[in-house]
Amino acid sequence: MAVETKEYRAEARFQRVSPQKARLVLDLIKGRGVEEALNTAAFTKKRIAPVIHKLLTSAVDNAKYVAGEQGVDLDVDNLYVKQALANDGPRMKRIRPAPMGRAYRYQRRLTHIILSVAEREAKNGSGRGSSLVTRVEEPTAEAPKAAKKTAAKKATAPKKTAAKKSTSKKAE
Repeated sequence: MAVETKEYRAEARFQRVSPQKARLVLDLIKGRGVEEALNTAAFTKKRIAPVIHKLLTSAVDNAKYVAGEQGVDLDVDNLYVKQALANDGPRMKRIRPAPMGRAYRYQRRLTHIILSVAEREAKNGSGRGSSLVTRVEEPTAEAPKAAKKTAAKKATAPKKTAAKKSTSKKAE
């Protein structure tokens, strides 16, 4: 039985920064816990970082509000940044004076930023030890055949010997 986790989102539209520059900061916080993401956004030296910090705070506040309205038990410490997107907004066409009476056109890009936070799924084990357990797969009938083929390839592969290397040095 798969339980769907509820996503809580916030948007900042028409931000005066190119999407490429916004993605630099968003990639830093994507997949991190909310507290760590807030600290990362607070101390990142990019012009868009304060906007992303404010947007992340808004997404967390949206999560608290919606969870309270719906009567859902929400652990804010268990929230993480599930999705962080910077999509293209409209472009402003501008003209810059150029030599000899000409004009160069350029575009001022705008960005729509979308952040969504979700609660991490609870682990089935208890304590730290359960996360370190790895599953060992049973050997199949095909595994010995594959091992024999790789062993045969290794045995037939020619190897460089030390004698060949030393003779080339002596020749020089």
